[in-house]
Amino acid sequence: MNKLVCTNCNELYNEETETGRCSSCDEPLEVEAITDGKIADDFPMENGIFNRYASFFPFLDLDKAVSLGEGATPLVQIDYGIEDAKGIKLYIKNEGMNPTWSFKDRGTLTGLLHAKAKGYKKIGTVSTGNMAASVAAYAARAGLQATILVKEEMAEEKIGPIGIYGPRLIRVKGNYRTLYSESIRLGKENDIYFINSDAPYRVEGYKTTAFEIFEQLGGKVPDYVIVPTSAGGNFRGIEKGFRELYFSGISSRMPTFIASQAKGCNPIVRAFESGSEEVQQLNEFGTIAHAIENPYPPSGNQVLRLIRKNGGMAVDVEEEDIIGHQRILAKAGIFVQPASATSLAAAYKLMAEGKIDSNSEVVCIATASGLKFTESLKHHTIPVESCNIEELEKRLR
Repeated sequence: MNKLVCTNCNELYNEETETGRCSSCDEPLEVEAITDGKIADDFPMENGIFNRYASFFPFLDLDKAVSLGEGATPLVQIDYGIEDAKGIKLYIKNEGMNPTWSFKDRGTLTGLLHAKAKGYKKIGTVSTGNMAASVAAYAARAGLQATILVKEEMAEEKIGPIGIYGPRLIRVKGNYRTLYSESIRLGKENDIYFINSDAPYRVEGYKTTAFEIFEQLGGKVPDYVIVPTSAGGNFRGIEKGFRELYFSGISSRMPTFIASQAKGCNPIVRAFESGSEEVQQLNEFGTIAHAIENPYPPSGNQVLRLIRKNGGMAVDVEEEDIIGHQRILAKAGIFVQPASATSLAAAYKLMAEGKIDSNSEVVCIATASGLKFTESLKHHTIPVESCNIEELEKRLR
């Protein structure tokens, strides 16, 4: 059984703590890194990523019956709107193609498998939307009871796509940071395993994004990877995936990692730019990028450590740039949530500032489909014509 290690002080644990965090410094735990992983070429990616990358998950019973076909998402090169690319190649990793239309499915599967192995019959999560739908769907698939806690002010259009799977869905009024910690405490008391955003075995699932990118680029590591960052679990998981490829001798280097946030809610960027070692909670915030609107990210300090160790960056973008780059992606045939557009907006910003080297390969993670938050369409002009059928021939000419 692989041990858990504190991401800050390196203290080792044989199993998860009561809080899921280090008992000494209260920072996130992660599963010890795999150093002898192999890619199983006899299992094509499209036939199940957790078969292909099974050696990177020796601590899980990879029950194929629980899978919904997560992963194997497209890596699409785009050039729309780039006037002077300086030889830079931009790619979009379209995570909206996962079963519940977001990257969360990768981590939900690994978190659920761990919960099942521990004997849990009930799982839960605290979520702003994407993770809620993912946990509800996978719980239904596995025959487990799901408890989903969401903020009271969650948009109505997000409620139905969560509730359709039949979970216990509770809107909770109060501080989101407190709700996060309370869910873990109450889960322990009520035999509910909460697979929250930076739970160690959830983070493990996100490693597969890195494995896929490496393979989709023909066995190459990109120069930069830009990740829209909220709680920080996805950022940590993708970094760990590339780290394990390197430790296992499959790749020869690491990419440079960049966290993208909205200027309206940017606690990690503020800490990075100020030189602080810790993220401070924001009391005033607001952005259309609701999926990354987290004023106090639980893995924020670890994201900072990883960025600085890696020589990476944390970048925020304006609201109009988020909408503008959502439109650019749509022109390239990819409809994403506003939060997803922050990675491309950050890439363009850094290119304009000369902070991305010429002739680089840049992968922007698009974390979720635009169909998850169609209310954002009101920020776009959607031209529609109308005519009667007698006029149609003339119109089409």
